[in-house]
Amino acid sequence: MIYLAQTDTTAGFLSKNLEEINILKGRDKNTPCLITLAKLSELQKLTRVPKGFKNLVRRVKKTTFIYPNNQAIRIVKDCKHAEFLSQNGFFYSSSANKHGKKFDEIWAKSVADVILDKNFFESAPSKILKIRGNKKLKIR
Repeated sequence: MIYLAQTDTTAGFLSKNLEEINILKGRDKNTPCLITLAKLSELQKLTRVPKGFKNLVRRVKKTTFIYPNNQAIRIVKDCKHAEFLSQNGFFYSSSANKHGKKFDEIWAKSVADVILDKNFFESAPSKILKIRGNKKLKIR
């Protein structure tokens, strides 16, 4: 099941199945996707947050962290998208475009199984920080 939603950063595809998103976007089916979730309790089930970064992870918005287990996870806060995630658990997420292309709303709506929002826009993507031990590396 592929959902089209206005996420906290851009229009995005959401799915419980990583391969579905990759096939839809036209990229290798094993390409990693980020995981979006709304609750810190779910984050604890997926990875261990290094001790020195717990407050940062809890406070920051619109930032994806790559954790020591190499999972990219973003906690979504204070928006309609966060409400959806809170009710339905975590989802794999990717921008709603074909691999290497710009957002095309007509195409995105035509390939999604469920459209969650009426208005879609692209804004700045999330920052990406890789954290490990006591080191932080800015990826984007």
